[in-house]
Amino acid sequence: MSKDFLKYQAQTSPYPLGMEVSHASGSYIYDTNGNAHLDFVAGVSACTLGHCHPKVVSAIKEQVEKYMHVMVYGEYVQSPATTYTKLLADNLPEPLEVTYLVNSGTEAIEGALKLARRYTGRSEIIAAKSAYHGNTMGSLSLMDFEERKSVFRPLLPDIYHIEFNNEKDLEKITHKTACVILETIQGGAGFILPKNGYLKKVKERCKEMGALLILDEIQPGFGRTGKLFAFAHFDCIPDILVIGKGMASGLPVGAFTSSKEIMHTLSENPKMGHITTFGGNPVIAASSLATLDVLLNSSLIEDTLKKELLFKKLLKHPKIKEIRGRGLMLALIMDSPETANKLVLHAKDKNLILFWLLFENRAVRISPPLTITEKEIQEGCEIILALLNSL
Repeated sequence: MSKDFLKYQAQTSPYPLGMEVSHASGSYIYDTNGNAHLDFVAGVSACTLGHCHPKVVSAIKEQVEKYMHVMVYGEYVQSPATTYTKLLADNLPEPLEVTYLVNSGTEAIEGALKLARRYTGRSEIIAAKSAYHGNTMGSLSLMDFEERKSVFRPLLPDIYHIEFNNEKDLEKITHKTACVILETIQGGAGFILPKNGYLKKVKERCKEMGALLILDEIQPGFGRTGKLFAFAHFDCIPDILVIGKGMASGLPVGAFTSSKEIMHTLSENPKMGHITTFGGNPVIAASSLATLDVLLNSSLIEDTLKKELLFKKLLKHPKIKEIRGRGLMLALIMDSPETANKLVLHAKDKNLILFWLLFENRAVRISPPLTITEKEIQEGCEIILALLNSL
């Protein structure tokens, strides 16, 4: 199977990890040799409720037996999507009330950028240095890493960059700016938190200049940081909220949410300002609804902060220089890129799944399912410490 994987399936890197997956359940992924791998990554923050959560699986099965795809997005009333967007609105602050369901986080970013330009009538977009919002052409345009962009040029024009947490850079937001787009917590850069009311100050500057603030919660959303959405930690409500990843417990999904006034501009002049065939797919919406229902009716969200403290208590080692992030969105900042790389690769041999971050090469990702138990945390941390002692 691995030979066919390398021969027929397009690769993203020369050396994929290559585990042959048999099945997955809870906090474990099982390979075809019968080994159980403790998952500290959760599909890169996508499997919020772990693997094959029974309520999610049940919701998917029930919906599949009723109907799957019946019409392109926005034409038919389909209960899973409608019920989900209403429940989402009920649990978001005003004016975040209308949600456009799409197929991935990067498509949600594309839709949000289009919405901001359409609503403001402006073209200038400001993003943060070291940000990651996806890899489609518009999302890629937001990145400031020229080595990742140069071979795909020309990209979107009128993109400018500010330094995250640098208040002096807010002067770059002007009356020409359509929107400022930021990750609530910078992901690929190393799980960097906003400081000193930074997001609130960005929002105030945007309001002063007539620009919109887009917050990318694709990774920190859905309870991963101890709040349903991470912006709640920082006293800042965006004009447009972008979500995805953990939204459907492992199925492909994304969405962007805004006020009715702003979102309405995508429906006229021209009509169908954003269209998608499979957005709002009833099976994926059913999975999203089950995921949100579990989060809202359990202690999983508040428990992430307790689990964060447990990780920080257990993972003390001279080679770990810092632990960044919030809740179960954590990055171990190692003493060198070499240590980080070896830890991820050697953990694989010990049946523990760790992963890298995109830009910070000293970082090791820890973003397990929210359902992970304290015993499983202790088990994984013991493996990490033993490996660090051996490196």
